[in-house]
Amino acid sequence: MSSSLFLQRFGRTKSLTKRSTKKYLEEALYRRLLKDGGSDVSVRQNLNQFLKSKKKAYKWEVDHTLKVLRSRKRYASALKLSETMAERGMNKTITDQAVHLDLVSKTRGITAAESYFINLPEQSKNHFTYGPLLNHYCKHQMTEKAESMFQKMKELNLTLTSLHYNSILTLYEKSQQPEKISQIILEMKSTEVKPDVLTYNIWMRAVSAMNDISGVERVINEMSRDENVSPDWTTYSNLASIYIDSNLIKKAENALKELEKINSHKNLSAFQHLITLYGKTRNLLEVYRVWRSLKLAFPKTANISYLNMITVLVKLNDLPGAEKLFREWVSGCLNYDIRIVNVLIGGYLKENLFEKGEELKEVSRRRGGKPNSKTWELFLNYYLEKGEIVKAVECVENAISTGEKWVPAVTVVGKIMGHFEGIKDVDRAEGFVRVLEKVDGGGGGVEVLEGLIRCYAAAGRTSAVVRRRVKMENVELSDEGKSLLEKISVA
Repeated sequence: MSSSLFLQRFGRTKSLTKRSTKKYLEEALYRRLLKDGGSDVSVRQNLNQFLKSKKKAYKWEVDHTLKVLRSRKRYASALKLSETMAERGMNKTITDQAVHLDLVSKTRGITAAESYFINLPEQSKNHFTYGPLLNHYCKHQMTEKAESMFQKMKELNLTLTSLHYNSILTLYEKSQQPEKISQIILEMKSTEVKPDVLTYNIWMRAVSAMNDISGVERVINEMSRDENVSPDWTTYSNLASIYIDSNLIKKAENALKELEKINSHKNLSAFQHLITLYGKTRNLLEVYRVWRSLKLAFPKTANISYLNMITVLVKLNDLPGAEKLFREWVSGCLNYDIRIVNVLIGGYLKENLFEKGEELKEVSRRRGGKPNSKTWELFLNYYLEKGEIVKAVECVENAISTGEKWVPAVTVVGKIMGHFEGIKDVDRAEGFVRVLEKVDGGGGGVEVLEGLIRCYAAAGRTSAVVRRRVKMENVELSDEGKSLLEKISVA
């Protein structure tokens, strides 16, 4: 395609008001894609309609749309738009190629991203396109590949920025290697790579992980002297959390006050962190004060905000407050969220208010809030604590029957099997094993089989099938388990 024809089709600076309504979209592309609420399904449908139409869009508009879709995590749709525009002759800059590589890694995985990178022209392989691949390696803790690529970038004398260093810092933070983070910070200083706010935040958490509170404060002080960086709300959220973990409550509350000052744009996540962190300081008055501020900023208060607030109130043993907020939520909610129900049920069961918990479960069921695996797990733990094992087994079966990826904890399985061993009830033990076989993967592993073997031995019963089960599940029994298996097995 000639450059003149390309400009005719895609343009660079022509405004929306001047474009031809016959050839081009009458509204901004990103608005067209997001007009039905921006769900994954609606974006895909709207994108398909646009691509099938004969309408055109300017390159700058496509670039902006890709940016919006990425911010909304609509990666598959963004990739399809990027690929289709390239097929139609829209030339990609190196920055465009870096964006495309990032989308490939997020939607098709690392192998596809590596293949795309390898096939790029050599002149496109610079710090822009190396960056997304490095970030992917670091995000997924592919340490060897990440370190190798980072070293190669240095050897090629590519322009390294805080963006690249932050990827490596994130890798070491995820892999719990705080000492390496300090080394990378020194390297940044020696090569005069300017840190950004994320660099400082990761550094601060790394120093905290080494139990150096004074070191954390030195990082904050250095950040405050850096004219190129301003702390964000996560800086003070992290700092408050560090102080709380060290039981420095007054310093924590001072950090939270700074967080509030920074939250001038009324960020919802910042409000929720404030509520959670004030809850950890056990300052109920401040929790309610911030909640009122949140509601003023967001009159249509989201489920996630109620979930967070009610969780904090339950942890602070303010059940009356949690109940009041729950009723407020129910009266105005559009989507009945079982997670919120579970929090209050958990609060009731913690206080031995079983009847209230059971009643709420049934009322919620009628409202469309079908119990999920977490609901049944709450009742399971309650029954185990009370020694009501038969009902606990029913809860395990109900949790499995939800179809969610849920498996009872090893300690739960051990407690139930231990109970049946204690009362020498092989039949109920076998029944529990059959329940566990419904879990994806089945069987329950060595803990279940050893528990079953011990139950047979305690009851003085023999079995012709347990040995076969052990062989079929290919589990390695303990020495005690092997010995008991020999005693209970019959040909």
